[in-house]
Amino acid sequence: MTVTVPNLVVPNPVLRVAFAEPAEATAHFRASLRFHADVSDVATALTIDGAPEFAIVDSRSAECWDQGHIPGAVHLPTALIPERAADLLDKSVPVVTYCWGPGCNGATRAALALAELGYQVKEMLGGFEYWVREGFAYETRQGPERRDADPLTAPVADACGC
Repeated sequence: MTVTVPNLVVPNPVLRVAFAEPAEATAHFRASLRFHADVSDVATALTIDGAPEFAIVDSRSAECWDQGHIPGAVHLPTALIPERAADLLDKSVPVVTYCWGPGCNGATRAALALAELGYQVKEMLGGFEYWVREGFAYETRQGPERRDADPLTAPVADACGC
């Protein structure tokens, strides 16, 4: 299918590259879920009675940590992972990393560093930005805070249903 623009024929940008076969797509999306968790799922897991069964690592600087972080997170800047991870994290407990937001790959770098040390790890999609934008509580140097959820990123209902 093509789109006609005066004096120009443009191929359909969605169809320019063929869709993957269902089996290939299944493998890809299953793998993606093994490497990523979203903000809402992490927040939900933290409300389940008992331990969340994973550690949360904030890989940002001390200044960023003071600006705001997820309650219960471990502060472990990416550059310090090789020397401090063993003191702060138990290798038998899976780890979820986060950084600022979707425009930052700091959580990816932290996840890689932890995986190279033998930790099971996932990256939290959306990072701290989406944690705050979805209306979840966070802590700052001054104490606990919470903002109203951004209706463009969080459902008006209790859950988005996805």
